[in-house]
Amino acid sequence: MKLDSNISINSLEQPLKRFWELSGQKINLIESSFDTAKGAPVFTEKGKYVTRGWTEWTQGFQYGAAILQFDGTGDEQFLKIGRDNTLNKMAPHLTHTGVHDHGFNNVSTYGNLLRLIEEGKIEGADWEKNFYQLALKVSGAVQAMRWTNTIDGGFIYSFNGPHSLFVDTIRSCRTLVVSHGLGHVLQGENDKRISLIQRAIQHILSTVRYSIFYGNGRDTYDISGRTAHEIIFNTNDGNYRCPNSQQGYTGFSTWTRGLAWAICGLGETLEILDKIDESDFATVISKDELVAELTKAAIATTDFYLENTPTDGIPYWDTGAPNLHKMGDYLNEKSDPYNAYEPIDSSAACIAAQGFIRIGNWLKSSDQARAEKYIQAGVQIAKNLFNEPYLSTDPEHQGLILHSIYHQPNGWDYRPDPNKAPYGESCMWGDYHARELALLLQRMQKGETYYSFYNCVSQ
Repeated sequence: MKLDSNISINSLEQPLKRFWELSGQKINLIESSFDTAKGAPVFTEKGKYVTRGWTEWTQGFQYGAAILQFDGTGDEQFLKIGRDNTLNKMAPHLTHTGVHDHGFNNVSTYGNLLRLIEEGKIEGADWEKNFYQLALKVSGAVQAMRWTNTIDGGFIYSFNGPHSLFVDTIRSCRTLVVSHGLGHVLQGENDKRISLIQRAIQHILSTVRYSIFYGNGRDTYDISGRTAHEIIFNTNDGNYRCPNSQQGYTGFSTWTRGLAWAICGLGETLEILDKIDESDFATVISKDELVAELTKAAIATTDFYLENTPTDGIPYWDTGAPNLHKMGDYLNEKSDPYNAYEPIDSSAACIAAQGFIRIGNWLKSSDQARAEKYIQAGVQIAKNLFNEPYLSTDPEHQGLILHSIYHQPNGWDYRPDPNKAPYGESCMWGDYHARELALLLQRMQKGETYYSFYNCVSQ
């Protein structure tokens, strides 16, 4: 990626205004035409959102998007959409024991609504505030039940089963963090009280120690900053076995959306550690040691992203994708979503840009030069996402950010031209995280309350 110091956060004022206008149109298109009885919207085909019955992990993005739209614009029709649908349709996600995605579904809905009350942006009666708090407490405890012990800690296991650690689950840890912040615990057999913050931190540590590489020679492909989508453990003795991948090319290449999840999850975790009492997790690790490990991981992953992404900061779906070698010097050119060889994943850019900014803001007090570099990268990625060819301006297209990919190995993504890689479509997580990115930048630009998931916990 090439950084341009002439691009600043203030240059995003007009792109943000246009972004929110288009965002509102897309939300209304989906709300008026999508039948949720068929499942949650996942990604678009020919511009229309469709379902994909793998796991129900995207409905929170659908209704959370409306809540973010209200937050960004003040338009109360979107608050009503988000509020009513959360109340009427999200309850099954609170007790869903079969997914590792509670942070996506429930913090995006119940969490955002509670956050708006705590920030004073909406009024909430006592019953409503208590309702959101109870929902988040339950969600954190249910998520924490998906637990596998390892020789040095443990992790929240993926929908593949108890042997499987997914890198993206680092961002679902926030539901455990919020539940703990609201004073909740998980009670197990014989009334054993299980700390949710300790489980969250153990999972994050498992991620940074096994899913992220540091060039220490663990295997032939141990390059600093790269990530593996999945890590396999022996559940009999808790030992690490090998890297693997579900949505990336291989366990020995880097699926860029997984890399982005790591960057984003690390950034928002570092930001909120000062709000958690160290004594609550000191039996796992000291705060100084935790900060050191997370900082090392954050710097490694962000630098890897910068080094392995085209000049505009929008990555291809996997850094080891098998046909990239046919594209010439592709890293020294802008991303090309219409190429014939490998698809772009704009959703990875939506997720990573937010992480860059959060890590940069957190580093300001300790590493000013690196902080400025990362914030600059996040701002530039946002500017490119919020303009063509990535911003969806077609009034009939339900997606907001174009040229995302869901599952390249499974061939699930629509190909409008069989002679080209998949292009032109959107996904629910990409669109949602683009809105989170826009809200973060807008609040920074206007000097408003800093946008953080932990704002839903009263301080």
